[in-house]
Amino acid sequence: MSSFRVKGGLKLKGEITPQGAKNEALQILCAVLLTSGKVTIHKIPNIRDVNKLIELLADMGVKVNKIGPESYTFQADQINLQYLETDDFLTKASSLRGSVMILGPLLARFGTGRLSKPGGDKIGRRRMDTHFTGFQKLGAEFHYDKKKEIYHIDGKNLKGAYMLLDEASVTGTANIVMAAVMAEGKTTIYNAACEPYLQQLCDILNRMGAKITGIGSNLLNIEGVKSLKGTEHTLLPDMIEIGSFIGLAAMTQSEITIKDAQIHRLGIIPDTFRRMGIKLEFRGDDIFIPAQKHYEIETFIDGSILTVADAIWPGFTPDLLSIVLVTATQAKGTVLVHQKMFESRLFFVDKLIDMGAQIILCDPHRATVIGLDRKYPLRGIRMTSPDIRAGVSLLIAALSAEGTSVIDNIEQIDRGYQYIDQRLNALGADIVRVD
Repeated sequence: MSSFRVKGGLKLKGEITPQGAKNEALQILCAVLLTSGKVTIHKIPNIRDVNKLIELLADMGVKVNKIGPESYTFQADQINLQYLETDDFLTKASSLRGSVMILGPLLARFGTGRLSKPGGDKIGRRRMDTHFTGFQKLGAEFHYDKKKEIYHIDGKNLKGAYMLLDEASVTGTANIVMAAVMAEGKTTIYNAACEPYLQQLCDILNRMGAKITGIGSNLLNIEGVKSLKGTEHTLLPDMIEIGSFIGLAAMTQSEITIKDAQIHRLGIIPDTFRRMGIKLEFRGDDIFIPAQKHYEIETFIDGSILTVADAIWPGFTPDLLSIVLVTATQAKGTVLVHQKMFESRLFFVDKLIDMGAQIILCDPHRATVIGLDRKYPLRGIRMTSPDIRAGVSLLIAALSAEGTSVIDNIEQIDRGYQYIDQRLNALGADIVRVD
């Protein structure tokens, strides 16, 4: 297990470019299974979860060729379906939650799929019902082996259907869309997720020859086609990294420019951080955050305490609530952070409390943060990263704290942020990776 040793209290300065979006990468990589043609993808982040999925695709028979630091070509013209029956496949797929999205393409193109119960962050229960109900609506039959925790899916005769999703699941919508693009007839998906990453997936599928309309809304219409072709695609910058860097700049009183942020795709993220009192300047497609000694949390119009809650897009992404929470610890004012979608993502606040933060954990979903305007700086401690997003929040806290902190289990952080120690050290941070 590796650790970060972090010297706190340093002010950072400079430019940083966000990596390609992890959540988009996992969807787009699965989509290469839909065609025998060559698919070129740019801005692929070099992070553990993405690399694991690329390795899994290669094991399935996809020809993978790295053509640049962040660019790959993929060609799925000789998929080995027998590999799906091996224990090696089940083991590798179960260690990566994003691997569930290979099911839609496999059903669409080959009429069969097999997957063990996916892994991923321990951030609460995340159901697969939306995925499988959607496949059933298209005519797939599935069986679950409780003893082995293996799903067997038969999708040889997929037909278009109308469906109202029980939740606007991003991965569920992506999976169903990829299954439906080659199903016979028309599919209508209501209450579909409409995140920018899902829009990107629909865009690449259309360039491959799919017929999807309603992109960007919660009502998608899909006309099934016989086959798809290869194409080229560039991932969006990771909005979670962008939000993390905004919070980092505020916490450490740093002057940072976030390059090529594609601001028009960020939704309410910038405005949410502005409500936390953080100054942002848009310079073309770059975000400039000036050094701020003080920032004050807004109240609601009637003077009541601000609540920041997660919601499906275009609401505030749950992946940035931990960043808002840690940023609030050094602000002036109080905020209620309400994590509605997952029940375990706030449990890292005990580490912040140990560092000196004033936080009341109301229940598994809500925490009240009392910002004392840097009157009591956080202090360095030893702590463990419980998941990707909490891990980088603790890293931000450590960078702002007095003294030295040690963060264990940084493999969790590596799953979502590429070379984060090197990139922040280039801005003036002092982060040492210790094996």
